[in-house]
Amino acid sequence: MTAVLTPERTLLSALSAPTLQTIPDAVAANVRQVRAATVSIVMAVVKADGYGHGALAVARAAVDAGADWLGVTDVAEAVALREAGLTVPILSWLNPAGADALLAADQRIDIAVGSVEELRQLVADAENPVRVHLHLDTGMARGGCAVEDWAELLRIARRGVTSGRIEVVGVMGHLPRADEADPAANAAAVLRMRQGRDAVLRAGFGPLLVHLAATAGALTDPRTHFGMVRIGAGLVGIDPSETVALAGASRFTASVVHSARVPAGTAVGYGGTRVMPRATHLSVVGVGYADGIPRQLSAEAGVEIGGRRHPIVGRVSMDQIVIDTGEVSFPRGTAVTLFGPEGGAVPSVQDWARWAETIPHTIVTGIGPRVQRSIA
Repeated sequence: MTAVLTPERTLLSALSAPTLQTIPDAVAANVRQVRAATVSIVMAVVKADGYGHGALAVARAAVDAGADWLGVTDVAEAVALREAGLTVPILSWLNPAGADALLAADQRIDIAVGSVEELRQLVADAENPVRVHLHLDTGMARGGCAVEDWAELLRIARRGVTSGRIEVVGVMGHLPRADEADPAANAAAVLRMRQGRDAVLRAGFGPLLVHLAATAGALTDPRTHFGMVRIGAGLVGIDPSETVALAGASRFTASVVHSARVPAGTAVGYGGTRVMPRATHLSVVGVGYADGIPRQLSAEAGVEIGGRRHPIVGRVSMDQIVIDTGEVSFPRGTAVTLFGPEGGAVPSVQDWARWAETIPHTIVTGIGPRVQRSIA
């Protein structure tokens, strides 16, 4: 007879789903650490869904800990934060589909503008005044107005202000080499920022909020701070300069879904690229590259099971990884920690970045949509 599932019936074989847990207390601790390193006000940048940790959860924790502003990619992300009840100033500075001037004005969202063409369009679209931050290319060649176009940008800005369509409230740039944690590497960008700011002031705009530094600059080079620093990766425990210890703000867990003892000579995974040199126990964990596990990993890569670090063996599959657990056999359903803030046997996000020869940002933003999200 076939069993019928009812709302009251629970599958006893159900396992804990792969879960990324965000830790707001860690976000708050990181904000406080940055605030202690600067006299400037702090913007919490929650783009890329809060660096994979949930934009709203990270934003709330950051604001509660003293962040003065929020930063996002586009106006739609800012509107979602407004609808959730966040009232602090918000800046949107990428807007890959273009900025909605009407919505920005209505929702009190500042827009950064980095080209003559972009500013012309914003002025043409605006009805009520839009608060604008003029974005100068300070050495990245990745956006921002070129130095040679800065004077023309200011002329268009003046016309926009005169017509009542925009307000110029800020000037911004980016540090191309802040992760080197060397003030000399930032000097050219700082000088260009000062020159750009001074030109804006001479053109009659002001007062201005000037901001250049992101996490690495905020933590390592006070000369880059100006009036505000922008903290994105630092909110979730990543210092790109790798000189300051921050609190990891997430924990990625899953379950053992299969275990078996195998003899020496057993080939593991697609292509049999790993052959076990001895008899051992293998456990399969139900996550793979579709969930954000990098496919290319060094032989050091491992996970925590039962209080010990156990290596990943064989190729990473779309939905599974295989773990060598040696003499210990872990039953189906055993908890696995892929990364977390605990230290010891638990890998960190930085460990995973090293194993995959990438940066921690790609690890946390790459966790796939099948992984459940929770808040500690």
